[in-house]
Amino acid sequence: MPTTEIPSTASASRRSGSAFSLRILAGAVILLFFYYAAGVVITLLLSVLLAYFLDPAVEFLEQFRLPRTIGALLAVVVMVAVLALLIYAVGTRVEDFAANWPKYSGLVRNAVGTVEGKIQGIEGSVSPPGSGANKSAPVNDPGIVHTLLMRGIGSLYALILEATFVPFLVFFMLAEKREVWHGTLGLFPVSKRTQVKETLEDLREVLRDYLIGMTVVTLVVIALSSAFFWFLGIDYPILTGLVSGLLNMVPYIGAVMAWLPAFVLALAKWHTFGKFVEIAGVLTGIHIFAQNLIAPKLVGRRVRLNAVAITVALLFWGWVWGAMGLILAIPITAALRVVCDHTESLKPVGRWPSA
Repeated sequence: MPTTEIPSTASASRRSGSAFSLRILAGAVILLFFYYAAGVVITLLLSVLLAYFLDPAVEFLEQFRLPRTIGALLAVVVMVAVLALLIYAVGTRVEDFAANWPKYSGLVRNAVGTVEGKIQGIEGSVSPPGSGANKSAPVNDPGIVHTLLMRGIGSLYALILEATFVPFLVFFMLAEKREVWHGTLGLFPVSKRTQVKETLEDLREVLRDYLIGMTVVTLVVIALSSAFFWFLGIDYPILTGLVSGLLNMVPYIGAVMAWLPAFVLALAKWHTFGKFVEIAGVLTGIHIFAQNLIAPKLVGRRVRLNAVAITVALLFWGWVWGAMGLILAIPITAALRVVCDHTESLKPVGRWPSA
């Protein structure tokens, strides 16, 4: 008996180690695909999210016996028209701001130079004499310039890809929703289809509630921030409020990032430290009010992600996809939690981000 148990235990251990290695390898391959095919994957994810967001409108139009294809077309056309109108309205303000940018850039350079001078003074007071005497002048690295240029081209390519394909993908997903639904269920064995159907329904509710809730929260932040900037008399209050509202879509760090545009514009009017503290305090209060009082009532019941999971998701997807990763981090993580909750072997993993 002992001679048969030892080999079976060893073989089971080898199989377990081999399965774990294969999972690690598969995860690495998927991560590389997400990184190098960022434009394609982001386009697909945005299309799915927008389709979930517009689907209630299409279902509402179906109640009036309007064919789903026509309803989907109307929803997409209205979406594109609203976005085009918003881009046009914001674009005119951005053009005005760009024309006045030399004035603000000079103020920013002066402020940065003042801070750098104070930092160098502190360094000089704590550094040994003569330690900085042999510092050479910075040399431009063409490799860095080339890298930044290529990353910019890549971002432009992704933007063109999204603007071109997203409307068509959203239309096809809305118009052929039932065909896509049944086709997805057909990918799984009959015994698993009930579980897959429940997972997809839960996923639809989570993503739909998140998108609708975050839209309301973003509009509230835009309105409150714009009113605050207008009350202070800052130039371009609506444009700055719009940036503040969009940054609110990035939890935690978005509240701090929203300070910077307001600080740049405030440099043209004030030079007292207290005014900048006031701007930072009010903006932080607006974001805290939106994220902790409004957002939980609209999206917290469905998303169910704790602060640690959100922070890790922001770090990871921000590293993979940059700014777009910060925006998509929460819906992606919420979707993964839903899948784990409906998969028996992954339920402990799904409980961790919602604990």
